[in-house]
Amino acid sequence: MLEKLLRIAGKEKPERKNVALVLSSGGARGLTHIGAIEVLEEEGYHITSLAGCSMGALIGGVYAAGKLEEFREWMKGIDRKKMLELTDFSLSLNHIVKGDRIIEAIMEFVPDVAIEDLPIPYCAVATDWVSGREVVFRTGSLFEAIRASISLPSFYKPVERDGMILIDGGVINPIPLNRVVRHKDDLLMGVDVSGHDYKAQENMKHELSERRKSSRSLASQILNKLIPDNIDFNYYTMLSRTSSLMIRQNAKLMTQLMKPDILVDIQMSRYGSFDYDKSERLIAIGRQKTQKAISNFKSPSQRRKK
Repeated sequence: MLEKLLRIAGKEKPERKNVALVLSSGGARGLTHIGAIEVLEEEGYHITSLAGCSMGALIGGVYAAGKLEEFREWMKGIDRKKMLELTDFSLSLNHIVKGDRIIEAIMEFVPDVAIEDLPIPYCAVATDWVSGREVVFRTGSLFEAIRASISLPSFYKPVERDGMILIDGGVINPIPLNRVVRHKDDLLMGVDVSGHDYKAQENMKHELSERRKSSRSLASQILNKLIPDNIDFNYYTMLSRTSSLMIRQNAKLMTQLMKPDILVDIQMSRYGSFDYDKSERLIAIGRQKTQKAISNFKSPSQRRKK
């Protein structure tokens, strides 16, 4: 009733269009951040500042440097073969991949700059393995900050700096809503792709298992005998899911603490952390989910239902 009276009186508050944007960790799932940014721009929102973690730090940094379109075009050419070419394997005991080759490839079209010289405030979050503390990059080399933030433990080589051993920021703060610079009247918006939709994954696995069991083909009958239904339960999947659950819980706690005005919560069942060759599909998901979140935010009735 009050909103109706305000409209009649012509005193309704103007729509807030400035956004302090926070992009979460999530590996390849973080490519959905590109779709989220595109929708924001199409809807007339102005991103005044950015904070990111891991893949969110990469996408946010590329956007702040004005090279998001070039990055998207580059990602279209990433297939399994190209991924292998960009993977510089290492024989080290604390990592599998050096991670230099991928950064050098991106720097060919996104020149390194000082974070403080970017046109909008930006920060990237990493974790100091030595002290267990969060490290927030607000100055210095953009790509050093990104490289530290994406250092997935035991996979990418950690970044050593000032006595610290820097690993993925998602270990501590997967969606750093508390680190973004906010100006007066900025909307706080977070895009969270930090977890998997395990319920949907279990449904998919059950459906595939039932199809296999009901098939009359000789190949399916052999598979039923040789491959148990719980083949996916092993030491790797155990560690992977345990890590994912902890990161997801940290992300949920952060959103409850900071209460963003708009939260795009994208939990996936089909795509994983290394599906970089599926960029366009992931971007499309980001667009769809962001459009829905913005529509819900604009609608008072939808906000009340929450």
